[in-house]
Formats: sequence, structure tokens, C-alpha cells
Amino acid sequence: MNTHHAFAHKAQSGRIAVQLALALIVVSLIAAAVWYAMRPKPISVAVALADVGRVETTIANTRAGSVMACRRAKLAPPAGGRIERLNVKEGDRVRPGQVLLTLWNDDLTARERLSREQLQTARARVREVCELAKASARDAGRSRDLRARNFISQEAAERSAADAAAKQASCDSTGTQVAEAEARIQASRADTDRTVLRAPFAGIVAEVNGELGEYLTPSPPGIPTLPAVDLIDDSCIYVSAPIDEVDGAQLEVGMSGRITLDAYRGKHFAGKVRRIAPYVLAVEKQARTVEVEVEFEQPGEAKHLLVGYSADLEIVVTGRDDVVRVPTPALMPGNRVLVLGTDGLLQERKIETGLANWEFTEVKSGLARGDRIVISLERSGVTAGARAVAEKSAAEKKEAAKAPTKEAAKAPTQ
Repeated sequence: MNTHHAFAHKAQSGRIAVQLALALIVVSLIAAAVWYAMRPKPISVAVALADVGRVETTIANTRAGSVMACRRAKLAPPAGGRIERLNVKEGDRVRPGQVLLTLWNDDLTARERLSREQLQTARARVREVCELAKASARDAGRSRDLRARNFISQEAAERSAADAAAKQASCDSTGTQVAEAEARIQASRADTDRTVLRAPFAGIVAEVNGELGEYLTPSPPGIPTLPAVDLIDDSCIYVSAPIDEVDGAQLEVGMSGRITLDAYRGKHFAGKVRRIAPYVLAVEKQARTVEVEVEFEQPGEAKHLLVGYSADLEIVVTGRDDVVRVPTPALMPGNRVLVLGTDGLLQERKIETGLANWEFTEVKSGLARGDRIVISLERSGVTAGARAVAEKSAAEKKEAAKAPTKEAAKAPTQ
């Protein structure tokens, strides 16, 4: 009987122990579930892989530059007057010497015609006087022959020679009258040309200031006025931009660079430094700068560009290929970066850097190719030790968006 009671007591104790163990397991599972539910969610971060590529040290402009034409002329007639003929309009292409506009010049053209008539008269007078001089010279020759044979007196021979010399002098004087008439024509033509505006080179008319019948006035000294015609030679263009004086000392003519335009975002044009200004510009409230000109290495690419486009320069000072690099925005003070580890935790690492520009920085040590570097440092909670998950890149999101479309295309039609 005692044995039976002992066995029952032992069985009951075993059941209690099992129940306690089950209760502990349930409590642990509940606690784990509560902890899992209450734990901080991983932070979504944007990452970039440490890859191998080219890193350059570059110099950029401090303010926006401009696309410039190698030749640009703001033209106006030397003389003032009323516009009689306007032969071009904005956007027209012109050839060298083409007449762009003409001022009223009827009085000057009439004066030129008068000078031409006077020239014809002077030439006719020359022919007349010089023929008489030739006849007198022949008479003087015959008189010398007759005097030699004593057929005429010495006085008659001398009189004939004097008459020939006088006629020759008249011939010479009328020749100077012709030269004077020609000079008057040139002067009249010069006066007329001052009222005609011609294109000094081939180009495109950018601006026309004036209409038929309006009066043009030359600019007084020191007082600029609008040009009658603004002519641009767009067959040759370049970019001019200011570079900080500190960086300007590193530049040399012939250095390569890249040109970017606001009008063509995402596209780069290869360029080469063609000129560095030999002086420093001091603009009020702005840093001292050096004006740098960069020409397009492929002029054909620049044919469709418009003069006046805003442009930026990035001039390459030095560069290295096949080096480990990270995006420059991923760097924190002290050359530190955050790396997303395989355990989902953010790790802080100090790296040794080399060449750098605004886009990439060379990593000499501290990272390996393929490490995931956090580039969204500005987000809240992005610190070392935090749990994080890498968000999809723009390319991955685009590919994911295409996936359902591709699956639907593969599905058989009913």
C-alpha cells in the first residue's frame, strides 16, 4: 500500500515538472515573440559597392561659364544716318562682304557720280593737251632740221622749241588733274562706304537693332550703345569659365577636361585647355578667379550648340586607373565610412585615401572590392552598430517593375 502511494506521488511530481517546463517554454516563446515584435526595425539605407576604376584629381569652375564664339562682332556703320535698306534679319546666315544694311546716302552717291564725270573730263583734257604737245614736239624737231640747213632763223627754231616745252608742261599738269579727280572719287567712295555695313566674316546674325527709317547714331567715346547687327561666327566655339585663383596655378595649356551643359544634362563633351588668362579677375563680393578657355576636342559634336549656353568645366590634373574607389559623398570626417556587413549591422571603418574628386575617392587601404558602402548618411539613425537593410537601386527597381510585365507576356492566352 505504501509502495502504491509512493508511486502515485512520484507520478504526480513528474506531471508537475512537465507542466512547469511547458509553462516556461510558453513564457519564453511569448517573451521572444514580444521582443521580436518590439525590436527596432532595420533602417533602409542606400549603398554603393566599392569597385575598381579610374579616379582623377580635377579642378572645376567657381561660377557657371558660357559657350563663346571664336569670333563675334557687334557691328554698326561708322557714320550716322537713317536706315534706307535692311538686308538681313535675326537668324540669317551671311557670307563675308555681304551687305547687311545701308543708310540713306543719295547725296554721297551723287557726289561720287560727279567725281567720276570730272575724271572723264580730266582724261579727255589730258588726251587733247598731250596730243597738242606731241604735235608741237614734232614741229620743234622739224624746225631744228630746217635750222641745221639754214632754211629758218635761229629765233624761229627757238620759238618752236619753247612752244613744244610749254605744250608738254600743259600735258603734265593735266595729268595731275586726273590724279586729283581719282582721289576725289576715292574720297567720295569712302564717304559712301561709311553708310554701308558689310559682314566682315561668315556667320549667323544673332541680333538686329533697328528698322527701316530709324536713325542710327555712332557710339560716343566711352558710351556704349546697342550694335546695329550682332554677328557670330559659330563655326568655332569654346567654353570660357572662371577658376579659383588657388586652383589656377595647377593648370596648364593642353590639359584635358570635360564640358557639361545645362541644356544637355548627363552628357559630357571632351575638351582641352586652350588658354589661361595672364591676369586675375577681382569681382566684388566674389573670390578672385582666373578665366580659362577650353575648346571642344571634337568640333563636330559642338555644331548644334548655341553660343551663350551656360557650361561647367572639369579639368583633369592627374588620374589613376584600376584602383579601388568609393563615392566621395560616402566619406565622413576623418576619412571614415559606414559598411553594411553580412550580419546586417553597420560597421565604421577608417580608410586611407588617395586621389579624389567630387564623384570618386581612391581607397589605398581599409576596404576591399565589393564592400557595401552606405551613401545615405543624412538619414536618421544611420550610425555604427545600427541594424540596416540595403534598399534596391534604381536599376533594380526598374527591373523589378518590368518583371510582372514579362511574366504576363509569357502566360498563355485563354
